[in-house]
Parts: sequence; structure tokens; C-alpha cells
Amino acid sequence: MTATSRSAGSRLVRLDHALLRSTRRALGSTPAVPVAQGMSHFGEHALGWIALGTAGWLSGRRRADWVAGTAGVVAAHAAGVVVKRVVRRVRPQLEDVPALVATPSRLSFPSAHSCSTAAAAVGFAPMVGRAPMAGLTAAMLVSRVLLGVHYPSDVVSGAALGAGTATLVRRRLTRLEGRKA
Repeated sequence: MTATSRSAGSRLVRLDHALLRSTRRALGSTPAVPVAQGMSHFGEHALGWIALGTAGWLSGRRRADWVAGTAGVVAAHAAGVVVKRVVRRVRPQLEDVPALVATPSRLSFPSAHSCSTAAAAVGFAPMVGRAPMAGLTAAMLVSRVLLGVHYPSDVVSGAALGAGTATLVRRRLTRLEGRKA
């Protein structure tokens, strides 16, 4: 590792810590905390998004779109878990920013909640609307930092991985669906 890359890495760590602390200071004594905790439970293992996709499929409308969206969520969550196990970055452990929710692992990068939520935004926006999905994605990303279980770089990277994965899955399944028609 070069001195330049070490310096850039230490700047990112300082920025992550500063943003984590400022998010907690700004929102840590507000109703945002229980909302964030609820979102955390909804997003655990992508189960809330999978349930939404299933409900959409059960509605009988745009079934292929709901399947593609849900497949993107599952694939993105799996990709996030794989990357997390390879990178093995430990969750934040700042004394002044304790975790406000339990987590199933000690690994932080990337945020699997962010992966699956960004994937849901890509996959479900055609049926639900872009604005609501963008708002939910932003809220989930902020919630993970507010709860002290992820650094900002974890959630941004997770969102990028999730959106990219879901886009690839959606394109692939759309092509396959087009061949059936």
C-alpha cells in the first residue's frame, strides 16, 4: 500500500467517523430513532422487501415485474452478504455512538440493508413510483448510520451494489420474458 492510498484511507475513516457522529448528534434524540429501528427490522435479511414483492405478485397485476423486482432484491442481498464476508470490515465501535439495534453479524461493509433497499427501489419503482422508493432508500441509508451499525461509506457502497445488481437482474429477466412472448 502506498503512502497516498494510506492517506486517502485515513481521510475516509475520519470522514466516516465525523458523519456518523454528526448524524447521531442531529437525530439521536428525535423520533427518527424508533422509526430507524422499525426500518431495521423491516429490512433484516431483505424480508420486508421480499414480502412487498410477494404481495405485489399476489395482486395479480404486473406479475413479471414483481418477480423481477423481488429477484433483484434477493440477488442484491446475497451479493452484499458475499462482499461483507470477503471484506470483513467490523461495524462501528465508537464509544460515543453505541449501536441502537442488534445486528446478526459484526460485519459492516457493505450494508446489506442498503443493498436490498436500493435493489427494491430499482425493482419496484415501476409499480410503486420512483419518488416513494427514492425516499425510502434515503431513509434506510440514514437509519443505518443513525443506529450506529454502519459507516456512511458502508451504506453508499451497499446502495451502489444493490442498485447495480438489481438493474442487471431486471435486464436479464426482462430479456427472458420477452423471449417467451
